[in-house]
Amino acid sequence: MIAAQGLDRSPDQPAVKADVLTAIQRMCLLQIDTIHVVARSPYLVLWSRLGDYQPKWLDELLAEGALFEYWAHAMCFIPIEDYPLYRRRMLDEIQSKVWPYKWAVKWSQEHVDVMERVRSHLQENGAVRSAEFENKKHVPGGWWNWKEEKDALEIMLLTGEVMIARRQNFQRVYDLRERILPDWEDATVPSSEELHRTLLLRSVNALGIAFPAWVPDYFRLKKTGVPKRLEMLAQEGLLLKIEVEGFDGHAYVHPERVGLIEKAAAGKLDSTLTTLLSPFDPLVWDRDRASALFGFEYKIECYTPAAKRRYGYFTLPILHRGRLVGRLDPKAHRKQGLFEIKALHLEPGVQVNDKLVNDLADALRHLAAWHGTPELVIRQSNPPEVGALLKAAI
Repeated sequence: MIAAQGLDRSPDQPAVKADVLTAIQRMCLLQIDTIHVVARSPYLVLWSRLGDYQPKWLDELLAEGALFEYWAHAMCFIPIEDYPLYRRRMLDEIQSKVWPYKWAVKWSQEHVDVMERVRSHLQENGAVRSAEFENKKHVPGGWWNWKEEKDALEIMLLTGEVMIARRQNFQRVYDLRERILPDWEDATVPSSEELHRTLLLRSVNALGIAFPAWVPDYFRLKKTGVPKRLEMLAQEGLLLKIEVEGFDGHAYVHPERVGLIEKAAAGKLDSTLTTLLSPFDPLVWDRDRASALFGFEYKIECYTPAAKRRYGYFTLPILHRGRLVGRLDPKAHRKQGLFEIKALHLEPGVQVNDKLVNDLADALRHLAAWHGTPELVIRQSNPPEVGALLKAAI
């Protein structure tokens, strides 16, 4: 799974812009999140795989039309060649009126004047940020307390009338789909059955190896019927069934991953990378899978009251040579050039040796430098000696 996700070793060459797109294509999607105590999640997920790269490359790929934004696992950057799949998903979910489409349809029917005003603005003036609409009646406050124009734009995004043309200071810039994909025709979308089969196959391929319970979460598919569908795909030769020592039942492997499975079975698939992961990295975003596969109990605590947090606001899992060995709570103080690690916790039973200390120190130096915060400070660690050893190695 680690190798399939591109997290088994550092790149052989310095990253170039094309590597950003290749990494996203390999994962099939890149989840978007706005929290930025360190780099925002999509940029951090790419850093974990590519090392030192230029974050502007992701923004450029979106603006150039190589990527688009839509709901996949969550709201994600997705390769543009997959737009037909998501247009089918969009049409199906509009038809079935699942949330948030039920809300979107109801809201748009109740606010026809707002929808038309925003639509006319886009037609006459081109791409727009929601911040450019002035609404004196709106009282700011809360994550979902949007002004009417923002609601309208988000509904038009959900239903495919608009797309995200680019990001400006990470704010969405919306434009009509007809300008971004002028030749688009809904007649070209695949069937609903083809969509579901494709997403199941891609889930297994992206994970490298997957038990049935792990598959639906990758693209947030309905769990009902998934084991039966996987079995049917295996009978068609589109997936391979395997057994894994220590696990009950069959797992599935995509034919493209046979080489990795053979190496793993022969003990020739070694992970050499030590890096930090975003909480929204595909390797760990399914907390149950992380627990079953790595014995790593993980929860993002930014939504937990400060007094009840165990590890910190936005802890990053530590991936060390194929194992999740701990987590750390970071903060990038960009104006001061300081990368602060408020706390670092190793998992119980992790052996502290020179390899771990040196690898982790190297990863922390690179992460701090990439953030433009070269001064690195570790406030506390568990066990306490780890912090002292890391300070000496850094």
